[in-house]
Amino acid sequence: MTDIATLTRQEQARLAFSLLDLTSLTDTETRADIEDLCAKAKWRDADGNLTCVAALCIFPRFLPWARRILDDKGLYHVRLATVTNFPHGDSDIDIAVKETLASIAYGADEIDVVFPYRALMSGDTDTPLRLVQACKAACGERAMLKVILETGELNSPKFIQEASAIAIAGGADFIKTSTGKVATNATPEAAEIMLGAIAAHRATGDHQAAPVRPVGFKPAGGIRTLDDALVYMQAAQQTLGADAVRPSLLRLGASSVRSNLISVLEGTDEATQAGGY
Repeated sequence: MTDIATLTRQEQARLAFSLLDLTSLTDTETRADIEDLCAKAKWRDADGNLTCVAALCIFPRFLPWARRILDDKGLYHVRLATVTNFPHGDSDIDIAVKETLASIAYGADEIDVVFPYRALMSGDTDTPLRLVQACKAACGERAMLKVILETGELNSPKFIQEASAIAIAGGADFIKTSTGKVATNATPEAAEIMLGAIAAHRATGDHQAAPVRPVGFKPAGGIRTLDDALVYMQAAQQTLGADAVRPSLLRLGASSVRSNLISVLEGTDEATQAGGY
């Protein structure tokens, strides 16, 4: 993929749009709200070219309804993500697994499970590892597992590094910064540590015949503009290479950013009109 810095602002916005996990997790949603969210999963330019988000992230009870709406719109490839062990990040492995299995039965393509971060902070590394392993086993080949570390609550580079390494060792397909339900969500500092952990995981395959299992990165919370998104897109590219900036390896957990991306894509954003970044 081309260096992000060489893309036009509209090209950057289109790429960011394709990385979105468009999210609605207020727990006050109605079916009408989910229908509106599904309508926002795509954008078509003046020439008719379609760009879609990577996934919708919603509560499990809405998964069948969202799938029906997306399929009716022909958006078969927009994936459905949901949350488990959310937002508390408790240490009950059995409950986390049952929630994960139930979500898959409802039609989830991706599970965003909250890491038991308080257990880690108390010195327990075994429970977090076993919870991730158990949820990964529950996902099997049916769903992708994204592990929410809640980096704002871990609140130290040491804990963020440990949580990242444990989640990856447990089989996480993605590691994600935050639930969006705490005071501090995604930050560039947490992203640097998490991307470093992914890079270290990749490096373990340098002397192996087969490549190691890929692990993606998802910042979530506080991403409101294209410039916010570019911080994480460029960090991923700089740490992991240009091939990391694609939906299979990078997601942006956001909802409010969509309106800014659309304004850039449609040329109504002030920075776009001025030709700046």
